[in-house]
Amino acid sequence: MDKLMQLGYDMSRLWAKYWPDYMTGIRNTLIVAVIATLVGCIIGLICGILNTIPYTKSDAVGKRFILKLIRVIVRIYVEVFRGTPMILQAVFIYYGLPYFSGGAISFKGSTGVWIASLIVVSINTGAYMAESVRGGIISVDPGQTEGAKAIGMTHFQTMVHVILPQAFRNIIPQIGNNFIINIKDTSVMFVIGFIEFFAVHRNIVGLNLMYFPSATIEMIGYLCLTLAASILLRVLEKKMDGNDSYELVQVDALTMSAGTYNHPSKGTPFDERNPEAVKSMLREDLRRQAERDAAIREGQKAETRRSHGERSHQDGGEQ
Repeated sequence: MDKLMQLGYDMSRLWAKYWPDYMTGIRNTLIVAVIATLVGCIIGLICGILNTIPYTKSDAVGKRFILKLIRVIVRIYVEVFRGTPMILQAVFIYYGLPYFSGGAISFKGSTGVWIASLIVVSINTGAYMAESVRGGIISVDPGQTEGAKAIGMTHFQTMVHVILPQAFRNIIPQIGNNFIINIKDTSVMFVIGFIEFFAVHRNIVGLNLMYFPSATIEMIGYLCLTLAASILLRVLEKKMDGNDSYELVQVDALTMSAGTYNHPSKGTPFDERNPEAVKSMLREDLRRQAERDAAIREGQKAETRRSHGERSHQDGGEQ
């Protein structure tokens, strides 16, 4: 308990003294994570679409060659940036490009560091999103594409109006996952001198040597950022799913003639999991059965009276 109290005291001292620096690091981290995720999604979308353009043996040789070449380039890009650590990618881009270009391409000053950081995280995110987009497109029922072609839509129209809206909903969890990863992985950008949340921690520790209290502040800060991102993602998913209580349009008289459909979670007369619906159905069945029984009894009584009347008539005639 004494150790926890001492840790809390050290953390409060660090926060009181360096909270502007911590907040600057959080701001820089969020800016890079948001921009890089958006740019990475655009890169992944382009790569995913190019990687799923269909072709057949009946197509022109030039078209088949270009599409195969594009797929090879996309595959190399994805495998290289998914298969290497981001910290090494940062080193290669920040130091390697000036080395191979003889200084023609360089990242000078704080602006250059910002640009290099955005490039690294964006390209890395794009490599992961390329596979996510491809998987989202493939996950859409092929019948959707066939139906679009049947009504005369081009491949571009089919992708824009039919496939991508459905694929986008399928890959939203992966987009949110990449955003959360980017919040954490920007911590490796300190290797090229970018001042983000983790770099602030390293600088503060170099001043006062209070490594563990500062690391605890960092851990809590990253956890708060990722939890907030997860909550926003859930809200976005619910917005895209729409209202869970809806009714079908009944223009055709044959459409749902038995009644209007409601979402099962709200309970319907046709949902046997709803106790009230079951009771209502049982009461209706009992009422109908009682009506049938009463009708049968009335019929039997009428038949009995008719039989008695006929016998009385016969007996009178005989006398």
